Amino acid sequence: MNTINDTRSTLDKYMPWMLALLGAFLAGKALKRMFWMAFGMYWALHASGIHVL
Repeated sequence: MNTINDTRSTLDKYMPWMLALLGAFLAGKALKRMFWMAFGMYWALHASGIHVL
């Protein structure tokens, strides 16, 4: 009877998933920060009388 022993450690097994989740989390934070920065810049220009759109 052949049984497959998975001898990889837990860290080796889940490290790619953890790195992918970390990358997705950081990309989401960066997108949120870029959105609010652009939104703030738009309203600052709009309030000063410079209409962009």
